[in-house]
Amino acid sequence: MNQIGPIFRALMRNKVGAFLLALQIALTMTIIVNAIHMIENRSSLMARPSGLDEANQFYLTSSGYRDDFNEQLVVEQDLRLLRQLPGVINATQINAIPLSGGGWSMGLRTAPGQDGLNTGVAIYFVDENGIEALDVELIAGNNFSTSEITYREPNAVEWPQNAIITAAAAKALFPDLEPAQVVGKTGYISGDEPLTIVGIIDQLQAPWNGWSGVERVMLVPQRTLFGSSRYFIRTEPGQRDRVMKEAEELLLKQDAGRLIRNVRTMTETREDSYRGHQALQTILWITVVLLTLITALGIVGMVTFNVNRRRKQIGTRRALGASRGDIMGYFMMENFMVTSLGLLLGLGSSIALNIWLVDAFNLPRIGWHYLPIAMVILWLLGQLAVFGPARRAAGISPALATRTT
Repeated sequence: MNQIGPIFRALMRNKVGAFLLALQIALTMTIIVNAIHMIENRSSLMARPSGLDEANQFYLTSSGYRDDFNEQLVVEQDLRLLRQLPGVINATQINAIPLSGGGWSMGLRTAPGQDGLNTGVAIYFVDENGIEALDVELIAGNNFSTSEITYREPNAVEWPQNAIITAAAAKALFPDLEPAQVVGKTGYISGDEPLTIVGIIDQLQAPWNGWSGVERVMLVPQRTLFGSSRYFIRTEPGQRDRVMKEAEELLLKQDAGRLIRNVRTMTETREDSYRGHQALQTILWITVVLLTLITALGIVGMVTFNVNRRRKQIGTRRALGASRGDIMGYFMMENFMVTSLGLLLGLGSSIALNIWLVDAFNLPRIGWHYLPIAMVILWLLGQLAVFGPARRAAGISPALATRTT
C-alpha cells in the first residue's frame, strides 16, 4: 500500500497511455455486460414452452389446383384418413402454425364499440379435435362441440358465437378475475361482434415469437375454405417420423386434384423461429471473447512497454534491496489502479447503454448482479494479464543498474 503514491505519480507521467487503457477496459466492460445480458435474455425467450407436444407433432399443406376441387369434401376426408393412421393421436385443420412467423390476429374488447382497451390475440381456426391435436390443456370451461364447427370462406367477416382463449389472454382481458371466472364472459371482436368465452386453455403461443402478446391466443370453432388447407397432426411418442411419411403417401394417393407440400415438424419450426436469436447469441459471444482477448493483450502490451522503459530503474531498485515480490507487486498494483479507473468508468457507461437499449429495443433492465460480477472478472483478467510481464520485470538483474547504456 505504501507504493500507491509513487505508482500514481509514475502513472501521471504517462497519463495518456494509462487513460487510454482505462477507456479500453471501460468499453470492454460496457459491451460485455450488455452483451451477456442480451444473451441471457434471448436464452430465456428461446426456452419458453410453446404449450405444444413439439417432439411428436408435424403439419403439412394440401393445395387444390383442379377447377372441380371440392375443398370441404377433401378436408373432411383427409382428416378422417389421418385420424385413422396407426400412431396418430389426433389431427385438425388449422389456419396457422405456432412460432411459424405468419398467422392471424385480431383485437378483443370487453365492451362493444371502437372505444376502450383493445387486446390483441392470435387466432387459430380449429375443430373439436384441435385441443387434443395441439396437446393443450383445457383448465376451465368446455371444448367446442361437433355441431358448432362451421366453414369459413375467404371473404367472411362474421365470427362464431363461441371462442376458447388462453389463460394469458383471459388475464389481459379481465385482469381482476381468475381464468376460471372468465368462462361465460363476452368479448367483442371487430368492434361490436360478441364472442362468448366458453373455455380457457393453459398455454399456447402465437406465430410470432417476438410479439409481446405471444401467449395471448384465441381458438375459433371453424374450418377454412381458402383453397389451401393446413393439417396439424399429433402422434404417439416416437412415431412422428414414420407417420409423417405414411401421411404424405396416404394423401397423395387420393385423386383429389391437389398437391401435398410443406411437410414439416414442429421441432424444425421452432429451430427456424429462433434462428435469428441463435445467430445473435453467436455474434455476441464472439464479440465478448474478442474484446476480452484484445483487452488482455492491451494490458500485456502496456506493462511490457513500461517494463522495457524502466529496466534500469528496476535494476536500481533491485540493487537497493527490493525483492522480486516488491517488483511484481509494483506492476500488479499499477495495473489494479488503472483497471479500477476503467471499471468505474465502465460502471456508468454500462448502465447508460442499458437504459438506451431498454428505450430503443424494449429490452428488460439489466440485473444489478451483472455489474459486480463483471468488475471482479475484469480485475482478475487484469491481474492475470500483468502477471507475465511483472514476473519478467522481477527477473531483471541488479547489475543492470551499473550499466551506462
